[in-house]
Amino acid sequence: MKRVHVGNISEIVEKRSRVVRIGALEIAMFKLSGGAIKAIENRCPHKAGKLSEGIVCDHHVFCPLHDWKIDLHDGVVQAPDEGCVTAFQVEVDESGDMYLHIAEESILVS
Repeated sequence: MKRVHVGNISEIVEKRSRVVRIGALEIAMFKLSGGAIKAIENRCPHKAGKLSEGIVCDHHVFCPLHDWKIDLHDGVVQAPDEGCVTAFQVEVDESGDMYLHIAEESILVS
């Protein structure tokens, strides 16, 4: 796993998102109402909607295209829909700097 610095927690407004690009990956990072940061692939498995543009409620994001509900903890699409997006481990240090932990092979430019 590679640890990649992606900014500071102060750069994301609560219940909003920020998009980061690392190699071929486009990742949506969300700040939940409790301050926790979650990161998932920025592409709905249904019709490739940009999840970063969705509405955040509790620990879910709703895809802006067709309202699919995706759990920000693990990337699993909630019933009655099915599917999954990749969820990434986020680390926030004492100064608020954020790091993503990403498999080396995922970073390669395609």
